[in-house]
Amino acid sequence: MAARAAPSRLVVGLGNPGERYRGTRHNLGFRVARELARRRAIRLERLDCNALVGQAGELLVAMPQTYMNRSGYSCRCLLERHALAAGDTLVVYDDVEIPLGTLRMRRAGGPGGHRGMESVIRNLQTDEVPRLRLGIRPERPPADLVEFVLEPFTADEQPEVERLVERGAEACEIWLDEGIDIAMNRCNG
Repeated sequence: MAARAAPSRLVVGLGNPGERYRGTRHNLGFRVARELARRRAIRLERLDCNALVGQAGELLVAMPQTYMNRSGYSCRCLLERHALAAGDTLVVYDDVEIPLGTLRMRRAGGPGGHRGMESVIRNLQTDEVPRLRLGIRPERPPADLVEFVLEPFTADEQPEVERLVERGAEACEIWLDEGIDIAMNRCNG
């Protein structure tokens, strides 16, 4: 059996493991990671650094199984194990601060109140981590934010969510194939 190529890029979709959270707003990062894996013929079936991972060529796709607020542990472990830099990583997650269906890619920055991204920044000890934010903000602010992100999308939201997952995976592919600057130009417009 041939040795697996060392990955040079890592895409990490954030979410919570288990059936209870499968279709929730907070698992949008997982959905994009699964779609990217499907497009790149990657099977997400191996556990590495408390993350479900799969690899094709130089691309490693991961879904931390540590729950959202501890996602940074898996990110740090994967970067150390595979000798990757924070800039070689794209973190994909839901963001209640931007409208449903909106994508925002950034090269770096603070966590913006997102606990998963906060954990990543804390564990990697840098905010220079590329990220793709997936907008989930409804028209009216939710009464309880924690409850809101742990609820499934409504039937009315589903068509927009499906488009968002497709566009999120496309944004990841642009980042992989053409770099962060082109990805930001195409995704943030």
